[in-house]
Amino acid sequence: MSITREDLEQDRLRSILDNTPIAPALLSEAALEASWRAALAALPEPHGDVWLFGYGSLIWNPMVEHSERLPAMLHGYHRGFYLYSRINRGTWDNPGLVLGLDRGGCCRGLAFRIPAACIETELRMLWRREMMTGAYLPRWLPIQLNGRHGPRIRALAFVMNRQHAGYTGRLPDLTVVSHLRDACGLYGPARDYLWHTLDGLRKEGFEDPYLARLWAQLEAGQG
Repeated sequence: MSITREDLEQDRLRSILDNTPIAPALLSEAALEASWRAALAALPEPHGDVWLFGYGSLIWNPMVEHSERLPAMLHGYHRGFYLYSRINRGTWDNPGLVLGLDRGGCCRGLAFRIPAACIETELRMLWRREMMTGAYLPRWLPIQLNGRHGPRIRALAFVMNRQHAGYTGRLPDLTVVSHLRDACGLYGPARDYLWHTLDGLRKEGFEDPYLARLWAQLEAGQG
């Protein structure tokens, strides 16, 4: 199963998980709405379009309505496998790992421009996708569009919540690979998540040595 926009619109993930061990960790619909409305109230440009920074699955499966997509650089955060996945890419007994933004360094990704007319609808969808357990913190962060000479704007990015029970901190490569090799969740194998992200970045002309190294170790049977 791969996530679709219709899944988010129908809130199918919550329906599936309500009677599983993960249920107590889910944020209520009211808490999700309060969170995205707080982000809405803090818009960098009230009543204007919104930019969203994608660094993982948003790159190859954005689903959000957008009028423009551009290469972007985020400074002050880097991409890494910092979150255990017991839903999408793993299970309670065999957790996988998914990417998060953690402090330090920089990160290349894509910026998606969401038209002002559909911001509320799109934020609701994003929160159902990214914020079900509160593992991330929504932040308006400065990014640079179109390389080092492009304009700097503020974009919505989901960064790691270091207080969340699923936060791993920095793990050795072999530990990461061991969680990616065999874990599989509602949205498929953890290793596919790594491959699609690496492939999506390469199609945009970006190289990520960390992700490439992990994939090479997976293929070599390490971990």
